[in-house]
Amino acid sequence: MGTFKRRISWALAGVIALAACADPAPPVPAAPAPPLGSAAPVSSSPAPFSDSALAANDGGAAMSGTTAATASAGTTTPTATTTPATFAEDVAFLEKHGAVQILESDLGARVAVSAKYQGRVMTSSVSATGRSFGWIHRAFISAEKTGTAFDNYGGEDRFWLGPEGGQFGLYFPKGSAFAFDAWQVPHALQEGAWDVVTQSKSKISFHHAMDVANWTGTPFSVDVKRSVSLIDRDTARRLLGLDAVGSSIEMVGFETVNELKNVGKAPWKKDSGLLSMWILAMFSPAADGRVVIPFSPGKEANLGPIVNDAYFGKVPADRLSVHEDKSFLVFKVDGLARGKIGLGPMRARGLAGSYSAAAKLLTIVQYPMPAKKKTPLPYVNSMWEQQKEPYGGDVVNSYNDGPTGPGKPALGGFYEIETSSPGEELAPGQSATHTHRTFHIVGEPAALEPIVRATFGASLAELTLP
Repeated sequence: MGTFKRRISWALAGVIALAACADPAPPVPAAPAPPLGSAAPVSSSPAPFSDSALAANDGGAAMSGTTAATASAGTTTPTATTTPATFAEDVAFLEKHGAVQILESDLGARVAVSAKYQGRVMTSSVSATGRSFGWIHRAFISAEKTGTAFDNYGGEDRFWLGPEGGQFGLYFPKGSAFAFDAWQVPHALQEGAWDVVTQSKSKISFHHAMDVANWTGTPFSVDVKRSVSLIDRDTARRLLGLDAVGSSIEMVGFETVNELKNVGKAPWKKDSGLLSMWILAMFSPAADGRVVIPFSPGKEANLGPIVNDAYFGKVPADRLSVHEDKSFLVFKVDGLARGKIGLGPMRARGLAGSYSAAAKLLTIVQYPMPAKKKTPLPYVNSMWEQQKEPYGGDVVNSYNDGPTGPGKPALGGFYEIETSSPGEELAPGQSATHTHRTFHIVGEPAALEPIVRATFGASLAELTLP
């Protein structure tokens, strides 16, 4: 059968107009945005884009600069004296263990990609000597291990499949308990190099075929195509809904476009389990690190809960603050206490991000915003339990690493921002896509303030916790 590709419109900010089941929300007043780097308030109203905003822009110059923000290489616990690695230092380390593919803009921005580590983006920076943004697990890579429960190489954009737990989960052996000691990342997702199909100065594409099975035993034969592209300054400006990109901030941006194809003989159906594309971005934690996620306002009876904060035990109030009056939440990401949060399709608004005042770093993650319908798309549920609603899962998540149990170590000391596609009901030969975009923006608070207000509806001062 012919290939189809899911097209979902994108949005960055403003109150989302919901379907009849949702509470009506007031429109966002339109206003022109000043250049990035200006301290004036802005409003954001970007136009919709297709899954890849770079389809006709492969050779453009990407965002660049000379400094970046805090990112340590493989530290388990963040400390005030940690010296972040530079991009060049991280690349030099990675090259001791295998080839690294570097994407580079004419203005100096760089992205390091590894075919050896399943086509993942390992790190990025505004320049070769700028600080490295991705979290890299140096200890694990140096040990040259593979086939463990979790081959944790690190990296700020890796491809996994969902769901994780539940009766249709992929990360627990058939019939096992949903406990940490039984958790096993599918070997096909974390072992073996991916094939490089094409590579240019600013884009690289990969291909990989694999077989996986879920907890109930349903098999899946899949074919994955994945591209990584630098995002040029003009495209970044449009995606962020701003009139210009000024010179007082420094930026690097990239996107991955991920395509999942059913190459088996049977269609994928809800009653036996669906697969989703799951992109996970690992970053270095910081004492003042905060994830911020905007959400669509409305009554829980119509839209469901604002946030699921019970993945690994309820997140305490000193680590999660929900601002219902302004429709955003703040989650502490210091790498010291294990916890995870998620927003479902009726709440998600197409972006998430993080901020560290000490590092002067704002990170923005953009993803396809799900349509607000009375019957939401089937986002898979990754909770570690037998599920009553296996398709009542989340669109966007954030994970803060920490000890996995009393007296047990953390998984490495990092935090993540994750995005997912819906569960895909694909007939043999059909495919679907999911796009994940990352922007790292470095500057003084006065320059970052209007960007935070435009995208998240928050002020920098509000990105704190008690």
